[in-house]
Amino acid sequence: MFADRTQWTLTPNKLTRRLEALRREKHPIIDLTESNPTRCEFHYPEEKILAPLSDLGNLNYDPAPFGIPEAREAVGRYYRTKGISLDGPKIFLTASTSESYSVLFKLLGNPGDRILVPRPSYPLFEFLTQLHDLELVSYPLVYQDRWQIDMDAFKNLADERTRAVIIVNPNNPTGSFITKDELAQINDICCDRGMAIISDEVFCDYAFAPQKQDVASLAVNAETLTFSLGGASKTLGLPQMKVSWTVASGPSDLVDEAMSRLEIILDTFLSVNTPGQNALSQWLKVQREVTGEILTRVKQNRLFLEESLKDTKDISLLGAQGGWYAILRLPELLSGESWALEFLEREHVFIHPGYFFDFSEEPHIVLSLLLPPKTFQEGIGRIKKTVNRKTS
Repeated sequence: MFADRTQWTLTPNKLTRRLEALRREKHPIIDLTESNPTRCEFHYPEEKILAPLSDLGNLNYDPAPFGIPEAREAVGRYYRTKGISLDGPKIFLTASTSESYSVLFKLLGNPGDRILVPRPSYPLFEFLTQLHDLELVSYPLVYQDRWQIDMDAFKNLADERTRAVIIVNPNNPTGSFITKDELAQINDICCDRGMAIISDEVFCDYAFAPQKQDVASLAVNAETLTFSLGGASKTLGLPQMKVSWTVASGPSDLVDEAMSRLEIILDTFLSVNTPGQNALSQWLKVQREVTGEILTRVKQNRLFLEESLKDTKDISLLGAQGGWYAILRLPELLSGESWALEFLEREHVFIHPGYFFDFSEEPHIVLSLLLPPKTFQEGIGRIKKTVNRKTS
């Protein structure tokens, strides 16, 4: 009765089952995986966010496949605040970056075509490619003081069936930006093999210390057909508002044809709600206020982590240039999952083992930096306590 593409393993894994059991037993859990900013005690400018939703214009429906002009213009102004001037911007709105991927996969891929995806990375891509009958192929990121693309492997993986490469900039969870040299090589490969670039830039407002070689955004990449993704979920810390955007760039003939085809795809679904579109220009006016508080928290928690681990030779904090996450390398006494179970059972601290993000090496764990500092510091203290106990 059901499609083969939905034949997933639906049974919760051991770690999830144990977490659910502890919660049923009313044990307080420090959840160091929490990535929902609305649950992390940030102070949102409530009136400025909610007032636009009561506009009477929300009672009128005027369907626009790419999104209403005012909202698209607001996105263009947002990029200008970042020093990115879009010449005749090709912007379209979707309900989420996940939907942007879906739209772009419909545009670019036929069943059986391949999409290159970074590894490590967020597990979303596996489901999205499966749902579009595309083949996911992982290109490796390697860590040598900082994360970088294994370009030799990348070149070998990009074949005649590859339709697009996904770049997450900065990557989730590694926090690494693509460099100018890496982008130049990827542009050459894409031009030579007829591939597009999909640049997921939802975390680009959360750079720790921008470096000269890093590329902040591909929104004006002119060498090959490129789609740069952003949205309210991360840029405004409002995942519930369901408004995202995509900027098309590259050779003008390819961009024009892409937009013509996208208009039909987007007109078929018309998924972006009117209140969100009408409010977007007002919401983006408070973007720096919201982003500033979140970025301050993220930096504060990361600084605490750095200081806290100076006296702990068995735990290493991997470098990052941005994002919401931190990666720790733990002793090889246990696998990442076994460490996660140890933290959960003994200290009631929940973390993501590296395999959740498709790490090729063990054992790594991934922590969210969004939590209130007191909670975050308590969780880190418990992790250190468990590691010290196992290694002493």
